Amino acid sequence: MPRLTSVYVCQQCGYKSPTYLGKCPQCDSWNSMVEEVEEKGTGYRVQGTVEKAEIVDLSKIQNIDYKRLGTDLEEFDRVLGGGIVPGSLILVSGDPGIGKSTLLTQIALTIPKALYVAGEESAQQIKLRVDRIKPNAHLAVLNEVDVDVILRQIDTFRPTLVIIDSIQSLETEDLESVAGSVGQVRECAHKLQRLVKHLHIPIFLVGHVTKEGTVAGPKTLEHVVDVVLSLEGEPANLFRILRSTKNRFGPTDEVGVFEMEDKGMMEVKNPSKLFLEQKVNAPGSAVVSILTGLRPLLVEIQALVTKTSLPSPRRTGSGVDNNRLQLLVAVLQKRLGLPLYDQDVFVNVTGGLRIFEPAADLGICLAIISSFKDKTIREKCVLVGEVGLLGELRSVRQIDKRITEAKKLGYTNIITPSNVKTIAQAVKLTLF
Repeated sequence: MPRLTSVYVCQQCGYKSPTYLGKCPQCDSWNSMVEEVEEKGTGYRVQGTVEKAEIVDLSKIQNIDYKRLGTDLEEFDRVLGGGIVPGSLILVSGDPGIGKSTLLTQIALTIPKALYVAGEESAQQIKLRVDRIKPNAHLAVLNEVDVDVILRQIDTFRPTLVIIDSIQSLETEDLESVAGSVGQVRECAHKLQRLVKHLHIPIFLVGHVTKEGTVAGPKTLEHVVDVVLSLEGEPANLFRILRSTKNRFGPTDEVGVFEMEDKGMMEVKNPSKLFLEQKVNAPGSAVVSILTGLRPLLVEIQALVTKTSLPSPRRTGSGVDNNRLQLLVAVLQKRLGLPLYDQDVFVNVTGGLRIFEPAADLGICLAIISSFKDKTIREKCVLVGEVGLLGELRSVRQIDKRITEAKKLGYTNIITPSNVKTIAQAVKLTLF
């Protein structure tokens, strides 16, 4: 008989304690310790996975050119760095209803002999989605939540690609805890990782997210996988942004843009044109050029400055970092003398995109100034540059690519740190 051990596990970070604790000493979460029974059983193990450990010299290992698996979605392949790497474990996370299952179903339909493991849906429900995307398409489906049974089926069937929806629904008989607990998620992920590296079959894991927007389950789940993808978007917006937060085989700052339609997720070939097609030339609107990986994008930033009715004015940003917005407002007050101390400032990036790089600083500042002075920025104007605390404009990377993309879309007035040195000079050149 296997030996049972009872431990208390933090459901937020996975910290273990032999006794109950009201507050986790590792992540400071309250009431997160749950009792779990650990049982070392005889779960399924792929034959040949256990070998004698040996020290090897990398110079004596023969290089093998593993060709990436390509899909019909170029935006998806771009985020992964050129396609799916064989033997990779990929975690896809996102809010409920954002389109994770739809996107991965489309991927499975483009790969011959793909296997869809459904832990939350029945085969009939998956068929309804497949018929909506591609009627009468062939797709192998396995309805199972026992990870040991799934490993046996994969080892026997030997598919080209596996999609598991979702990792929180799987469980193993080696543990007595319920599916979705920290122990179950961690153990199932480790078993799948061992299978992936042995059979060299790429596996996609669908992961739930918490109310804070992070991947649910232990943090070790993100360390186990090779790639972490996040599907983002507003519920009222049809656009979906696929972003890579971890990628061992490619860049982590690349994004893919999709549009949700009746037949699934349709990729957007020219995101810059789509983000700007509804732009209105009015006070508070500015166009910036940002880089997502190797691809430049032109997006619109909108600002609204209005008299506050509160003792402390609000600085609210959607799609931009609030701390960065606070800093830029302080620079405008100190270096340009703008009386924003009694003004609410709201900044929004249109299209549901989130901007992290400082190259959008100049555009954010000019949008705020434009709204405050109620003056329109010159037509066909693109703003690029990082704003320093002294009010100077600092250079950004790959400025030539940004300028080329702007000219391609018909923008002729391009303000960059190479031709304008301070934010005060940029204001004189861009505002009527």
